[in-house]
Order: sequence, then structure tokens, then C-alpha cells
Amino acid sequence: MPDHQLILASTSPFRKELLGRLNIPFEQIAPDCEETPAVGEAALDLVGRLAREKALSVQGNFPGSSVVVIGSDQVADLNGTILGKPHTHEAAIDQLQALAGNTVMFYTGLCVVRNQQCLQTVVTTEVRFRTLSAEQIERYLQADQPYGCAASFKSECMGSAIVEYMRSDDPTALVGLPLIQLAGFLSEAGIAVP
Repeated sequence: MPDHQLILASTSPFRKELLGRLNIPFEQIAPDCEETPAVGEAALDLVGRLAREKALSVQGNFPGSSVVVIGSDQVADLNGTILGKPHTHEAAIDQLQALAGNTVMFYTGLCVVRNQQCLQTVVTTEVRFRTLSAEQIERYLQADQPYGCAASFKSECMGSAIVEYMRSDDPTALVGLPLIQLAGFLSEAGIAVP
């Protein structure tokens, strides 16, 4: 049995920091989930599926328990091409060159599970990137090192300098966990949110 009633199905330090803002005790457990997109799977469908599978994979460790598990995932969609985490400097350069001067949709999937019941949504953030020179891309990568972020973009740091605008109903969604929607889901799941 976990120490807390709330579990974050993620090892992400960004999601941990965001969830900590709600001042609710929780613990983190790594989900067991294959993150490869299915053939022909759209970005919107992918993040919804992955958020759900992450939450259910962790809840499966506590059968019969009333723990509440949060799953989340994020991908970027550039004209129908899914952009995930670059992992390497070279891949990040390629991604940012593709993003420069373009509008990209970031989809953040959220799923809250309690007793196999899922509350689920996908929050969309529209981001318009500036036209970027090779030098600007290199400076940004050296400063932020966003190799573990979808589309090599870290909005909470220097990323704001490489975009023209960001549009979303929830500014925390782009960081990785949409707190506005999450607070509502947690209340529905029986977790008191201040």
C-alpha cells in the first residue's frame, strides 16, 4: 500500500514540481507503458492513450485500493508529424529547425484514475515559433538543454525567447501537467484541493 492516497505516474521532475503546487501529499511511481505511437495514430489520440495507460499501469499495482493515480503525457504536432523528446543535441537542432517560423500544437494528455474509473482530457497549446538562426538555436539549446522535452521546447525557461506567442486555457499544460483541469478531476475523485 502506498504512503499517500495520491500517486503521480511519472518520474518527471517538471510534473513533480507542478503537482507540488497544489500542496497535496503524493508519491511518484514510474509507469510501465510502451510509448511508441501506433501506426497511423494521431498526436491527439496518442497523448490520450498514453496518459490513460500510464495511470492504469500504476493503479494496477494496488488492486482493490482507492488510491488516485494521475497519468500525463505530451507530444507536439507539426502539420501532422508527431515530435516527441529529442534525447540528443543533434535531434534537438533538427526539431528546432523544423519548428522555426511555424505554428505547432502541443497536446498534453491527462488521466485521473480511481477504482478503474478514468477522468480524462487533452489540453491543447498553440505555439508560434520565431524564425530562428543556427546561432539562436545553439544558444537556446546550451541554455535550456531541453533534450527530455517534447519538440525540444521548454516554455518555463529560455523557451519564451524563441516564440512569438503561446495560446492555451491552462499555462501549466505546456510544462507537462494541466493543473486547472487536474484540480477539478481530483475533486471529482474525492481528493480535497485547497
